[in-house]
Amino acid sequence: MTDEMPVLTVLTHRPAGPGDAADICALLNAVDVIEIGRPETDLGSVEADLNRPDIDLATDSWLAFHGSRLVCYALVWADGEPGQVHGDHYVLPGHREAAQYLLQLMEIRARELAAGAEQAWLRIQLNVKPTLDLSLLTARGYRSVRRYQVMTRALNPATDLPPAPPDGLTLRHCAADEADRRRAHALVEETFAAHFGHVERAYEPWLDHIDARALDWSLVWIASLPGRGDVGVLLTRDDRTSMGWINHIGVRQDLRGQGMGGLLLRHGFAAYAARGRDTVGLGVDVHNETGALGLYEAHGMRLHYAVDTWELPLHSQG
Repeated sequence: MTDEMPVLTVLTHRPAGPGDAADICALLNAVDVIEIGRPETDLGSVEADLNRPDIDLATDSWLAFHGSRLVCYALVWADGEPGQVHGDHYVLPGHREAAQYLLQLMEIRARELAAGAEQAWLRIQLNVKPTLDLSLLTARGYRSVRRYQVMTRALNPATDLPPAPPDGLTLRHCAADEADRRRAHALVEETFAAHFGHVERAYEPWLDHIDARALDWSLVWIASLPGRGDVGVLLTRDDRTSMGWINHIGVRQDLRGQGMGGLLLRHGFAAYAARGRDTVGLGVDVHNETGALGLYEAHGMRLHYAVDTWELPLHSQG
């Protein structure tokens, strides 16, 4: 590979802008239908991506068109330690040229973002059976390094009732107290520090990362025990059309294996059943050493679809 600009022979391209959110959302939902059987991308999530403070759309985003039809969309951003670059790439089937073209532009920009780092990589996440031809990735030096499952569970307000907590355990939501929101952030950082791909963030950048503008803090809870302090956190959000969503279930390492994760999970089930949701979902690293996958399966969650993380070493020039 080289950093020479590719030549586009049939398609046109340009950076994305905030006004493109609806068209990008339509593209992503068309990809959703092919990959997972139904559209699950919300306009708000696309708008949040296009308004990320760490992205300059003029240099970090691309749209490719066949005639007037949007057929491919890509985005890159630097995240965490120097050299860590992430990207999104979506393409309709049959548009190999557009897919390859935007991949190369992503890589060129990723190398600029990672300049000076001793080790650098670009990571993108794709459905295990993506619309993108995976031979394009392997030919360019990408390799699959991790698999995640999106799991879902049907909810029933008659049976998904709040679990009885152990003696002394309390759950408080974070809607009213800024100090509790900061505590929730600290618990997420502590309990996910060893997870693959976790990026340590200070409070304000973390708020930007989770798009806290759209977050209902009454759906974020902290678990506490007498004499032990705050021991767990459950961060969820109800801004998806298709389902309620559990972002984080975190339990302090010294309290793991005592049923705390299951209790927080069931609390989330009950909260969303009471809100009238018929489905709740979450994402899990299948290699998570805390046993999270088994916990979710034991509580009735089942595979909805899976995604692979593909990684390209940026200092490798083919």
